[in-house]
Amino acid sequence: MPKQIILVVEDSPTTRRNTVNVLEEAGYRVVTASDGEEAISAAEKHRPDAVVLDIILPKKNGYQVCRQLKQDPERSVPVLMVTAKDQEKDRVWGHRQGADAYLPKPVQKQALVESIEMLLTLPTSRA
Repeated sequence: MPKQIILVVEDSPTTRRNTVNVLEEAGYRVVTASDGEEAISAAEKHRPDAVVLDIILPKKNGYQVCRQLKQDPERSVPVLMVTAKDQEKDRVWGHRQGADAYLPKPVQKQALVESIEMLLTLPTSRA
């Protein structure tokens, strides 16, 4: 069975590397993007099974990326927002943009893996 693909969108090289390491150790294939526009291109090219998405990004922010990823219900990909923006209003806004889950930074390894596992069990399109 091919490994599931996770797209990690994070502009901080250190955070991106740490996230990739955790997901690869958990058995996932990981592709990365460092800004919002690159995230959209990577999603179209690689068709990830889930996306780990920062909010504060160059070119397009995570909210914009999430909305764009969720536009096509035929291939709606589960999105986990991972961000330093941890106020309730940020969570609510993230979910309104289509995020399926939300984790504050710094993310604990176990919480990240458990969130991805949960997202991968969601139906691929929402009614």
